[in-house]
Amino acid sequence: MAKKRRPQPRAAAVQIKDAEVPVVGAREPCPCGSGRRYKACHGRQAAHAATELVRRPFEGLPGECDWVALRELVPAATAELPLKGGLPEGVPSVTLATVLPMAWPALRRDNGAVLLGLQNDTSSGDISRDLADTLQRALVTEPGHPVAAGRAPADGPRLQDLLDPDAPFEPTVHTGFEFWVENAENASGEVAASLERANAAAIPTARIPGLEGAYWCEAPEKNHLRWVTPHPEEQLLDALARLHAAGTSSLGEGTRLVGSFRAHGLVVPVWDLPSSMSADDVAGPAAAFGERLAKALATDTPLTAEERRARGGLTNRQVTLS
Repeated sequence: MAKKRRPQPRAAAVQIKDAEVPVVGAREPCPCGSGRRYKACHGRQAAHAATELVRRPFEGLPGECDWVALRELVPAATAELPLKGGLPEGVPSVTLATVLPMAWPALRRDNGAVLLGLQNDTSSGDISRDLADTLQRALVTEPGHPVAAGRAPADGPRLQDLLDPDAPFEPTVHTGFEFWVENAENASGEVAASLERANAAAIPTARIPGLEGAYWCEAPEKNHLRWVTPHPEEQLLDALARLHAAGTSSLGEGTRLVGSFRAHGLVVPVWDLPSSMSADDVAGPAAAFGERLAKALATDTPLTAEERRARGGLTNRQVTLS
């Protein structure tokens, strides 16, 4: 027989508000007055809030697909981040960067400008909240100093609360990490050596103009197009299966749709390209594919047997990154 649960005190026993409950030892009585240990009372709520995974952390931000691409696919890129209500005094700009030196979460330059790193590990399941906390701390950090890692409060703001929702998100992809330092062309010594090492490890990448979330990259044996899409997963896989079964899922001779992966709640189809195919070469075929995909997405007839087989193949080659 299942063991009966002991009756729990009613909510009326709470004497102070959640926001006023201090953090205590897990086995100590909860300060809210419930009579339970902190671990089983407000501590459980705090731990859940800190670890609960937000499936689409960048949802609601302009350019969600590009946010995901810069987080997972692009080695070196920056984007200006306009804030709600404008920039604070003494902060000439806020710039998102894929990665910063020493994996710093953020950096306040000597002139007061803020660089916010995107590809860092985060302390909770909500990347947006963690980044917003880092950004807030960076805005008040003394110029000329990096921002250390920290834990965002469970009720803290998210990027969606801090950034201007009407400002476009326009990433700039760089061939290297010279944006780390001002006057990089004059760098010498260890700074120059660090830049050289970082640049040597970066995979050449380019953004496809006019196609949100689409990025070409150069690999040793073949190039790739990786396209972060905003469409619901099941609907997108059906559409890709229709195109694949019809022989129209490629981007031209020598190209092939090889599968997809998931990243931050979005699906990212991937194509193999010939090593001779540049970012400029793939731009036209990718735009044409986008038109075919839009028509396939608008089709709601049941999949044929051949299309179901194509869908199964695509699903079997799907990988989850985050």
